[in-house]
Order: sequence, then C-alpha cells, then structure tokens
Amino acid sequence: MNTYIPHLIEFRKRVIRSIIFFLILFFGLFWKDEKLYTFIAKPLLKQLPAGGQLIATEITSPFTVPMKLALVTALILAIPYILYQLWAFVAPGLYKQEKKTILPFLIASIVLFYLGMIFAFYIICPLALGFFTHTAPQGVLVMTDIRYYLDFILLILFSSGIAFQVPVVTLALIQAGIATTQQLSYIRPYVIVGAFVLGMLLTPPDVVSQILLALPMWGLFEAGLLLSRYLNPPRQVVSSHN
Repeated sequence: MNTYIPHLIEFRKRVIRSIIFFLILFFGLFWKDEKLYTFIAKPLLKQLPAGGQLIATEITSPFTVPMKLALVTALILAIPYILYQLWAFVAPGLYKQEKKTILPFLIASIVLFYLGMIFAFYIICPLALGFFTHTAPQGVLVMTDIRYYLDFILLILFSSGIAFQVPVVTLALIQAGIATTQQLSYIRPYVIVGAFVLGMLLTPPDVVSQILLALPMWGLFEAGLLLSRYLNPPRQVVSSHN
C-alpha cells in the first residue's frame, strides 16, 4: 500500500500545478474580458447589417457571458501545460519505445486541435455568420444575444478542433495494427460520406460551412494515409533461390 503513496503525492502535485496555471490564465483573461469578447465577436460584428448589434436579454449576461468565455479560453490555453503535467506523471512508467510512439501523437493532436479552431474562426465562422445575417427577411433587424452567440461560436470552434484529429486517428489505427493503409484506402468512399455527414451535424444548417468542415476532414484523412505510407513503406518480398 505504501508504494502507491509517492505516486499519489506526485499526482497531487501535478494537479495543483495545473489548477494554479489555469487560475492564473483565467484571472488574467477575466481582467480583460471586454477586449476578449470583442475579439470573439469580430466575425459577427463584421457581418451585421446597418443597425444590427449584439444585445444582452438577461440581467446577469453582461457579467456571466464574459466570465464563461474567460473560463473556456483559459482551459483551451492551458491544455498543453495540463497534458505536459500528465505526461510527466505517466512517462516514467513507460518503456522508451512507448514514449517514442505516444509523444508525437500527443503533440500532433494538440497542434491540429489549435489549427482546427483557427480555421473555424477565420474561415468557417465568417462565412456561416454572413449567410445567416444576410438571409434575414426584409424589415427584420438582426440583434443577436451575446449568450447565444458565444454558445454558437464555441460549438463551431470545438467541432473544428475535433474534426482536425482525423490524421491522428488514421495514423493511430495503422500504428496499432487495427487497420492497414490498404484497408483504409478501400473504405475511402465511406470516409468521404462520413466527413460530409459530420460536417452537417457539427455545423449550422448551411451548405457553405458544412462543405468547409467536410473538405478539410477528407483532406486530413488523405494526409494521414500518405504519412502512414511514408512511415510504414510496404515491405518488398525477396525471393531466395537455392
């Protein structure tokens, strides 16, 4: 039983460090919550027609919405540090080969998650919001509630971040021996259909944003296949003659 105590103490230390780091980020962002929300609101503000504006329909929204945004943003920014603390706790118990296998996947997953969010913020969101704001019937003034807008933008960002994990999943399946490059290539048509179905489910009901999320998923799947062929080239069978 005593052999577990040092591990529990180490785990507790890692958790405390992660919480402190998260809280520092949160209070730093909450201190500038107005600028942070203005930055997040830019994709919508640029698309609003004349007279359109963001509104707060609840008394507490001007305080709770920026606080929620600061919390979520702090968590997103803290992900690399939290995963580093988790890795520092787990890594000593892994074999050298396991470390060499897992660490690149972990780093690639983090990078792709952030790239997916950036792609969504600068590409998908402006097009989707432009579609919605410009399809309002004549005489209807677009006035979006800040709480609903934040939920909408966070859904798009997280959906895109998750969608960008496709090459990591593809490589993981191949590296783990669950599937081969040839098998995944064979199911390509199903992957394409699945990408468009996920694009439909994860984005607002407009064709533009659905296609903009589906095409990168398909492209990232193909990139995963190409990378797997590079990392695991087909072995040549050498015949020997007696």
